[in-house]
Amino acid sequence: MTAFVVVLTTGILALAGLTLDGGLALAAKVRAGGQAEAAARAGAQAIDLTAYRGNGTVHLVPAQAVANAQAHLAAEGATGTVTVSGDTVTVTVTATQHTQLLGLVGIGPLQVHGQGSARPQRGVITIDP
Repeated sequence: MTAFVVVLTTGILALAGLTLDGGLALAAKVRAGGQAEAAARAGAQAIDLTAYRGNGTVHLVPAQAVANAQAHLAAEGATGTVTVSGDTVTVTVTATQHTQLLGLVGIGPLQVHGQGSARPQRGVITIDP
């Protein structure tokens, strides 16, 4: 009877750990994705104003886009990588979620990743009646 209780308790603890820590990891992944998307949007605001005012083309200033995205990540306390390809800013955020119950059975922190991309867009320039 005692062995049965020990095995059953261990199984229930493992299941509770998967539920709790899995939920925390999923929440961290969603948060990382949101941070990456917001940072990409911040980077996509770095348009070349001279070209835009001169001929109406919307192009990024890559160095400024990276700086804007990194500044946004730093303000949120997140770490990640920023790349600019053409007029697209892509941000990948990596976060660590420490386990609560699974740590009791030797499963350490979980790495989660989130990614977001953004391109500069023209705003509304005319309003149709």
